[in-house]
Amino acid sequence: MFGRITKSGKFTKNFYIMQKLFSLFVFLFSASFLLAQKKSDDLVSTIIAAADIVESKCIAWRRDIHQNPELGNNEHRTAKIIANHLRSLNIEVTEGVGKTGVVGVLRGAKPGPCIGLRADIDALPVVERVDLPFASKVKSTYNGQEVGVMHACGHDTHVAMLMSVAEILSSMKNELKGTVKFVFQPAEEGPPEGEEGGAPLMIKEGVLENPKVDVMFGMHIGSQRDVGTITYRPGGTMAASDWFTIKVKGKQTHGSQPWAGIDPVVVAAQIVNGLQTIVSRQTDLTKNAAVISVSTIHGGVRSNIIPEDITLTGTIRTLDTGMQRIIHEKIILTASKIAEASGATAETTINTKTLVTYNDPQLTKQMLPSLIKAAGEENVTEVPAVTGAEDFSFFAEKVPSLFFFIGGKQKNVDPSKVFPHHTPDFWIDESGMKTGIKAFCNLVFDYMNSKSMEVKNKKPF
Repeated sequence: MFGRITKSGKFTKNFYIMQKLFSLFVFLFSASFLLAQKKSDDLVSTIIAAADIVESKCIAWRRDIHQNPELGNNEHRTAKIIANHLRSLNIEVTEGVGKTGVVGVLRGAKPGPCIGLRADIDALPVVERVDLPFASKVKSTYNGQEVGVMHACGHDTHVAMLMSVAEILSSMKNELKGTVKFVFQPAEEGPPEGEEGGAPLMIKEGVLENPKVDVMFGMHIGSQRDVGTITYRPGGTMAASDWFTIKVKGKQTHGSQPWAGIDPVVVAAQIVNGLQTIVSRQTDLTKNAAVISVSTIHGGVRSNIIPEDITLTGTIRTLDTGMQRIIHEKIILTASKIAEASGATAETTINTKTLVTYNDPQLTKQMLPSLIKAAGEENVTEVPAVTGAEDFSFFAEKVPSLFFFIGGKQKNVDPSKVFPHHTPDFWIDESGMKTGIKAFCNLVFDYMNSKSMEVKNKKPF
């Protein structure tokens, strides 16, 4: 078609020209690839250097926020620190989103997608026991009770890391092919009773619009994961969280005459034991993990009075919507029938707090190289799903998302001897924050550049 062999055995002129064109194409393709690779390597080096420079600021921000923690929907001081910092970087700022949330919009020099980066900002009603010069001494009120307040889940580090990312990306604005939306979210641990809050309220108030968010990235530091490591999972990565309340009503009587009443304390104890058999004996755990935990028991005012009622509260964790529905039904049935057997009644209410945190499989696969750039291939690992829960799940329900974990544990410490999240002795190695900073920055540039290449290579019809 392109030429033919003559009687003398030589190629025609047309074939020779095609050979030259093909060689030129290979050369240009190779040159383009090498240039793109050099730009990519230079960008990674720039991000590493920038993370090194901002690290001391990041640690200072984290310590200040750790020493001054605030509960959900009351993060006024934290929000002001965030807003002031973003404004100093000439980032567009909106305050009061979802009550105390802060949203910053950084528009790059070139058009492209809008990427959401999220950090949660609230603390927990926990009294800190860690011996630190910046340990929290703060007291507050939580659902009518006086409590200590502590960043016992690492949200202070999340704030500091995203503030650092904002500083780096704003300094590289001319390289950005799109828009970055910084979402500093309040009340991830749940708003006070009777209030709205968290990711659902921010979504309701339009955080994913104007500009419309195309993808969302989130991360969580872990006290039991080695510093410098990143773990992830495509698909369902964290459990749905439901909170339940069971009100057991009996008949009040004197403690010396239990037969004269109906003892709700004994009934409540039987319900607690009965609930555990739902997971251990009635649920197919080969499909997915599930957890039912009773966390509080309230009732009674005096040692010699059997009270009229007892209230149990707890949490349910599931990774499968079918299992979730069945477990809900069995909790209601178990509580009511155990109560009925003793002549009492049990009223059960179940409220969904978070959905399954779902990592879009295609997005996760696409962005895995970005995580590797941040931590090194040997330090990035796919892991099983966990029964912890995250209200980042509400963002992931609306737009393709990736939520991953970074290490905050010293490498020479046995994980079994490390205190878990939500405890008074929770502790984080601050050197782990730099990995999170690099991960967010690489995710932003790599996603933007991939979309830019899609547009560039799109063939007209």
